[in-house]
Amino acid sequence: MRYCRFVLNGEAQYGLVEPVGGKDSILRVLLAAPEDCDCDVEELRTRRIERIALEEATLLPAVRPSKIVCIGRNYREHAAELGHEVPKEPLLFLKAPSALLPHGGVVKRPKLSQRVDYEGELGVVIGKRCHQPAADEDVKGYILGYTCVNDVTARDLQNKDGQWSRAKGFDTFCPVGPFVADGLDPWAGVGVETRVNGEVRQQGSTRDFIFSLDTMIRHIAQAMTLFPGDLIATGTPAGVGPVVAGDVIEVSVEGVGTLRNSVADE
Repeated sequence: MRYCRFVLNGEAQYGLVEPVGGKDSILRVLLAAPEDCDCDVEELRTRRIERIALEEATLLPAVRPSKIVCIGRNYREHAAELGHEVPKEPLLFLKAPSALLPHGGVVKRPKLSQRVDYEGELGVVIGKRCHQPAADEDVKGYILGYTCVNDVTARDLQNKDGQWSRAKGFDTFCPVGPFVADGLDPWAGVGVETRVNGEVRQQGSTRDFIFSLDTMIRHIAQAMTLFPGDLIATGTPAGVGPVVAGDVIEVSVEGVGTLRNSVADE
Protein backbone atom coordinates (compact mmCIF):
# COMPACT_ATOMS: atom_id res chain seq x y z
CA MET A 1 0.00 0.00 0.00
CA ARG A 2 1.06 3.55 -0.76
CA TYR A 3 -1.10 6.56 0.02
CA CYS A 4 -0.81 10.33 -0.13
CA ARG A 5 -2.65 13.42 1.09
CA PHE A 6 -3.93 15.76 -1.56
CA VAL A 7 -6.54 18.40 -2.28
CA LEU A 8 -9.77 17.31 -3.99
CA ASN A 9 -12.71 19.70 -4.45
CA GLY A 10 -11.09 22.12 -2.06
CA GLU A 11 -10.72 19.60 0.77
CA ALA A 12 -7.83 17.55 2.11
CA GLN A 13 -8.21 13.87 1.21
CA TYR A 14 -6.23 10.66 1.48
CA GLY A 15 -5.81 8.59 -1.65
CA LEU A 16 -4.30 5.27 -2.66
CA VAL A 17 -1.47 5.59 -5.15
CA GLU A 18 -1.03 2.88 -7.76
CA PRO A 19 0.91 2.75 -11.04
CA VAL A 20 -0.99 3.10 -14.30
CA GLY A 21 0.91 2.82 -17.55
CA GLY A 22 4.19 3.10 -15.72
CA LYS A 23 3.24 6.31 -13.89
CA ASP A 24 1.93 6.80 -10.36
CA SER A 25 -1.70 7.87 -10.15
CA ILE A 26 -4.25 8.47 -7.40
CA LEU A 27 -7.02 5.95 -8.04
CA ARG A 28 -9.11 5.82 -4.87
CA VAL A 29 -10.08 8.19 -2.12
CA LEU A 30 -9.83 6.75 1.40
CA LEU A 31 -12.82 7.07 3.67
CA ALA A 32 -10.65 8.00 6.66
CA ALA A 33 -7.05 8.79 7.47
CA PRO A 34 -5.15 5.50 7.82
CA GLU A 35 -3.60 6.62 11.12
CA ASP A 36 -7.06 7.34 12.53
CA CYS A 37 -8.44 3.85 11.95
CA ASP A 38 -7.19 0.69 13.63
CA CYS A 39 -8.16 -1.51 10.72
CA ASP A 40 -6.88 -2.94 7.46
CA VAL A 41 -6.52 -0.45 4.62
CA GLU A 42 -9.03 -2.46 2.60
CA GLU A 43 -11.69 -1.34 5.07
CA LEU A 44 -10.82 2.28 4.31
CA ARG A 45 -11.38 2.02 0.58
CA THR A 46 -14.30 4.07 -0.67
CA ARG A 47 -15.17 5.55 -4.04
CA ARG A 48 -13.03 5.43 -7.13
CA ILE A 49 -12.21 8.78 -8.63
CA GLU A 50 -11.31 9.70 -12.15
CA ARG A 51 -7.63 8.88 -12.31
CA ILE A 52 -5.46 11.78 -11.18
CA ALA A 53 -1.91 11.66 -12.47
CA LEU A 54 0.37 12.33 -9.54
CA GLU A 55 2.13 15.22 -11.24
CA GLU A 56 -1.27 16.89 -11.75
CA ALA A 57 -2.41 16.52 -8.13
CA THR A 58 -1.95 19.22 -5.51
CA LEU A 59 -0.16 17.24 -2.82
CA LEU A 60 -0.13 18.00 0.89
CA PRO A 61 2.41 16.82 3.47
CA ALA A 62 1.87 13.06 3.68
CA VAL A 63 1.41 13.14 7.47
CA ARG A 64 -0.48 15.14 10.13
CA PRO A 65 1.74 14.61 13.19
CA SER A 66 1.16 15.96 16.66
CA LYS A 67 4.96 16.00 16.84
CA ILE A 68 8.00 15.29 14.70
CA VAL A 69 10.68 13.44 16.67
CA CYS A 70 14.13 13.28 15.12
CA ILE A 71 17.19 11.16 15.85
CA GLY A 72 20.50 12.99 15.60
CA ARG A 73 23.83 11.46 14.55
CA ASN A 74 22.45 7.99 13.82
CA TYR A 75 25.10 7.26 11.17
CA ARG A 76 28.75 7.11 12.26
CA GLU A 77 30.09 8.78 9.12
CA HIS A 78 27.66 11.69 9.47
CA ALA A 79 28.72 12.27 13.07
CA ALA A 80 32.34 12.21 11.91
CA GLU A 81 31.82 14.67 9.05
CA LEU A 82 30.43 17.24 11.51
CA GLY A 83 33.20 16.57 14.03
CA HIS A 84 30.85 15.12 16.64
CA GLU A 85 31.17 12.11 18.88
CA VAL A 86 28.93 9.11 18.33
CA PRO A 87 26.14 9.32 20.92
CA LYS A 88 25.86 6.58 23.55
CA GLU A 89 22.05 6.57 23.32
CA PRO A 90 19.60 8.01 20.77
CA LEU A 91 19.91 11.77 20.56
CA LEU A 92 16.42 13.26 20.35
CA PHE A 93 15.21 16.61 19.12
CA LEU A 94 11.89 17.95 17.81
CA LYS A 95 10.91 19.77 14.66
CA ALA A 96 7.87 22.01 14.68
CA PRO A 97 4.82 20.70 12.77
CA SER A 98 4.64 24.17 11.19
CA ALA A 99 7.88 23.24 9.36
CA LEU A 100 6.04 20.62 7.25
CA LEU A 101 6.26 21.07 3.49
CA PRO A 102 4.74 18.89 0.76
CA HIS A 103 6.41 17.29 -2.23
CA GLY A 104 6.82 20.06 -4.78
CA GLY A 105 6.89 22.82 -2.17
CA VAL A 106 9.62 25.43 -1.89
CA VAL A 107 12.20 25.39 0.90
CA LYS A 108 12.78 28.99 1.98
CA ARG A 109 16.29 29.97 3.08
CA PRO A 110 15.70 32.40 5.97
CA LYS A 111 17.42 35.78 6.05
CA LEU A 112 18.80 34.87 9.47
CA SER A 113 20.97 32.05 8.10
CA GLN A 114 23.97 32.02 5.81
CA ARG A 115 24.06 28.22 5.39
CA VAL A 116 21.06 25.93 4.92
CA ASP A 117 21.75 22.19 4.52
CA TYR A 118 19.74 19.23 3.23
CA GLU A 119 19.53 16.00 5.26
CA GLY A 120 17.73 13.11 3.55
CA GLU A 121 16.19 10.53 5.90
CA LEU A 122 13.79 7.63 6.27
CA GLY A 123 10.64 8.73 8.07
CA VAL A 124 8.55 6.39 10.24
CA VAL A 125 4.82 7.06 10.64
CA ILE A 126 3.21 5.82 13.85
CA GLY A 127 -0.07 3.92 13.49
CA LYS A 128 -1.27 3.51 17.06
CA ARG A 129 -0.64 4.97 20.51
CA CYS A 130 2.72 3.92 21.88
CA HIS A 131 3.75 4.52 25.49
CA GLN A 132 6.52 2.60 27.24
CA PRO A 133 6.17 -0.67 25.31
CA ALA A 134 7.25 -3.83 27.09
CA ALA A 135 10.83 -4.97 26.53
CA ASP A 136 9.66 -8.09 24.69
CA GLU A 137 6.97 -6.34 22.63
CA ASP A 138 7.42 -6.17 18.85
CA VAL A 139 7.45 -2.46 17.95
CA LYS A 140 6.52 -3.20 14.34
CA GLY A 141 2.90 -3.23 15.45
CA TYR A 142 3.11 0.50 16.18
CA ILE A 143 4.34 1.42 12.69
CA LEU A 144 1.82 2.43 10.04
CA GLY A 145 4.33 3.03 7.25
CA TYR A 146 7.37 4.87 6.00
CA THR A 147 8.06 8.04 4.06
CA CYS A 148 10.81 10.38 2.82
CA VAL A 149 11.96 13.26 5.03
CA ASN A 150 14.33 16.15 4.45
CA ASP A 151 15.55 17.45 7.82
CA VAL A 152 16.51 20.89 6.49
CA THR A 153 18.89 22.64 8.87
CA ALA A 154 20.30 26.15 9.26
CA ARG A 155 23.77 24.82 10.04
CA ASP A 156 25.28 28.11 11.16
CA LEU A 157 22.45 28.69 13.63
CA GLN A 158 22.69 25.12 14.89
CA ASN A 159 26.35 25.69 15.71
CA LYS A 160 25.69 29.13 17.17
CA ASP A 161 22.73 28.21 19.38
CA GLY A 162 24.11 25.01 20.89
CA GLN A 163 20.61 23.53 20.71
CA TRP A 164 18.64 22.83 17.58
CA SER A 165 15.07 24.08 17.88
CA ARG A 166 15.52 27.26 15.86
CA ALA A 167 17.98 25.83 13.33
CA LYS A 168 15.67 22.96 12.41
CA GLY A 169 12.29 24.54 13.07
CA PHE A 170 11.91 27.23 10.42
CA ASP A 171 8.80 27.09 8.26
CA THR A 172 9.38 24.80 5.21
CA PHE A 173 12.25 22.97 6.98
CA CYS A 174 10.51 19.58 7.04
CA PRO A 175 9.60 18.42 3.54
CA VAL A 176 7.87 15.03 3.77
CA GLY A 177 6.24 12.68 1.26
CA PRO A 178 5.18 12.22 -1.39
CA PHE A 179 3.73 8.96 -0.04
CA VAL A 180 3.46 6.79 3.04
CA ALA A 181 4.22 3.17 2.15
CA ASP A 182 4.18 -0.09 4.04
CA GLY A 183 6.08 -3.29 3.25
CA LEU A 184 9.56 -1.88 3.97
CA ASP A 185 12.05 -3.64 6.23
CA PRO A 186 14.50 -1.14 7.73
CA TRP A 187 16.01 -3.96 9.82
CA ALA A 188 17.12 -5.72 6.62
CA GLY A 189 18.20 -2.47 4.99
CA VAL A 190 16.44 0.32 3.09
CA GLY A 191 18.39 2.62 0.80
CA VAL A 192 18.32 6.40 1.32
CA GLU A 193 19.69 8.75 -1.35
CA THR A 194 19.80 12.53 -1.70
CA ARG A 195 20.48 14.39 -4.95
CA VAL A 196 20.95 18.11 -5.52
CA ASN A 197 20.35 19.25 -9.09
CA GLY A 198 20.60 15.62 -10.15
CA GLU A 199 23.97 15.01 -8.50
CA VAL A 200 24.12 12.31 -5.82
CA ARG A 201 25.21 13.81 -2.49
CA GLN A 202 24.12 11.15 0.02
CA GLN A 203 23.83 7.38 -0.21
CA GLY A 204 23.13 5.26 2.84
CA SER A 205 21.27 2.25 4.14
CA THR A 206 19.29 1.74 7.31
CA ARG A 207 21.56 -1.27 7.91
CA ASP A 208 24.09 1.34 9.03
CA PHE A 209 21.94 2.84 11.78
CA ILE A 210 23.83 3.20 15.04
CA PHE A 211 20.55 2.65 16.89
CA SER A 212 18.00 0.21 15.50
CA LEU A 213 14.42 1.23 14.92
CA ASP A 214 13.41 -0.83 17.97
CA THR A 215 15.82 1.15 20.13
CA MET A 216 14.65 4.49 18.72
CA ILE A 217 10.95 3.84 19.30
CA ARG A 218 11.45 2.44 22.80
CA HIS A 219 13.73 5.34 23.75
CA ILE A 220 11.25 7.96 22.52
CA ALA A 221 8.23 6.23 24.06
CA GLN A 222 9.88 6.11 27.48
CA ALA A 223 9.76 9.91 27.52
CA MET A 224 6.71 10.87 25.46
CA THR A 225 3.63 9.13 24.14
CA LEU A 226 3.65 8.58 20.40
CA PHE A 227 0.25 9.10 18.81
CA PRO A 228 -1.13 7.90 15.46
CA GLY A 229 0.27 10.06 12.69
CA ASP A 230 3.40 11.10 14.59
CA LEU A 231 6.56 11.18 12.51
CA ILE A 232 10.01 9.90 13.45
CA ALA A 233 12.97 11.04 11.34
CA THR A 234 15.60 8.34 11.77
CA GLY A 235 18.85 10.18 11.02
CA THR A 236 20.81 11.17 7.92
CA PRO A 237 23.78 9.50 6.19
CA ALA A 238 27.07 11.26 5.50
CA GLY A 239 27.20 13.81 2.71
CA VAL A 240 25.14 16.71 4.02
CA GLY A 241 25.84 20.07 2.47
CA PRO A 242 24.47 23.53 1.68
CA VAL A 243 21.89 24.56 -0.89
CA VAL A 244 21.21 27.93 -2.49
CA ALA A 245 18.28 29.53 -4.25
CA GLY A 246 17.44 27.71 -7.48
CA ASP A 247 18.64 24.29 -6.31
CA VAL A 248 16.37 21.24 -6.48
CA ILE A 249 16.67 18.64 -3.71
CA GLU A 250 15.50 15.06 -4.21
CA VAL A 251 15.32 12.57 -1.33
CA SER A 252 14.62 8.98 -2.38
CA VAL A 253 13.78 6.12 -0.06
CA GLU A 254 13.80 2.64 -1.51
CA GLY A 255 10.24 1.32 -1.66
CA VAL A 256 8.63 4.71 -1.06
CA GLY A 257 9.50 7.09 -3.88
CA THR A 258 11.17 10.46 -4.34
CA LEU A 259 10.50 13.68 -2.45
CA ARG A 260 11.37 16.69 -4.62
CA ASN A 261 11.59 20.32 -3.48
CA SER A 262 13.09 23.48 -4.89
CA VAL A 263 14.93 26.14 -2.89
CA ALA A 264 14.41 29.90 -2.80
CA ASP A 265 15.52 32.81 -0.64
CA GLU A 266 13.02 34.15 1.86
